[in-house]
Amino acid sequence: MAKSNSSWLLLSTAPDQLTAEMWLGVLREHDIPAVISPGDTSSFMGISPFPCRLMVADDYLEQARQILAGLESEPEPTPE
Repeated sequence: MAKSNSSWLLLSTAPDQLTAEMWLGVLREHDIPAVISPGDTSSFMGISPFPCRLMVADDYLEQARQILAGLESEPEPTPE
């Protein structure tokens, strides 16, 4: 986990909260300390349809960028 003296840095902005939650889950599976910026998830309807910032501990920024880049470059499944 993040060292106590780590600061949080912006990794990326997801198009919506559901995408941000998926990215967050993948990062945490790789033991990368990450959070969604709390102010971005406020919605009176539940899940925010607006962009959400994903923050990571500064010690993990480069590793997190590589993982996220791998997610974005995966091909979409083709329907059969």
